[in-house]
Amino acid sequence: MINDTFPIQKYKVTTVEPTAYYVSEFITPQEEKYILSNIYSSPKPKWTQLSNRRLQNWGGIPHSKGMIAEEIPHWLQTYNERIHHLNLMNGNKPNHVLVNEYLPDQGILPHLDGSLFYPTITTISAGSHTVLKFLQPISNECSKLKPVFSFLLEPRSLLVLQDKLFSYYLHSIDEVSEDLLDDFVVNLNMCSDKYVKDTTVVRDTRISLTIRHVPKTTTFKINIGNKR
Repeated sequence: MINDTFPIQKYKVTTVEPTAYYVSEFITPQEEKYILSNIYSSPKPKWTQLSNRRLQNWGGIPHSKGMIAEEIPHWLQTYNERIHHLNLMNGNKPNHVLVNEYLPDQGILPHLDGSLFYPTITTISAGSHTVLKFLQPISNECSKLKPVFSFLLEPRSLLVLQDKLFSYYLHSIDEVSEDLLDDFVVNLNMCSDKYVKDTTVVRDTRISLTIRHVPKTTTFKINIGNKR
């Protein structure tokens, strides 16, 4: 468990370009159960169903015209505060949590998080591992991508992405039911001994909490349609 004086610099991933931090066992098994219990007891309308996964937005829905700020429940705000105490966002407090549910065989296409967010991604994983793949644009064309490395994200871990790992390298999760821990996985030395190179790990249902700061917020209702 992380306290307010936790030295995050100790967990910098040194095998990739700046900047990533990876903390195994960032939360306890009891906290993991608490998080999962609250997520799955949330009202049904809180879930948004996509073609390849479902998600929950807490704190509002980010939008280019400004996020209408909503109160984050105490059980989630606890982890926003914990991330804030790591001093990763230049004093800005996290104000948005995106909860993604990934079943085995579900993933997400290569993407960047974009300009709606302060350039720091923090992700807590619960329930299962996954492998997060990073891809490099070829000749500045995002339509042509070269896989360059991957991170193993254990259940209960924290991943932080900043700098080039936020703004340049795209990240994705393959739609598979198991992951081979090959040479592409560059943080294996920072993970539990139960994960061994060149072995295959079967996925279970994973919940990710992506905790970020949305700079542009409003307390007023936004009309996003055309004015006539």
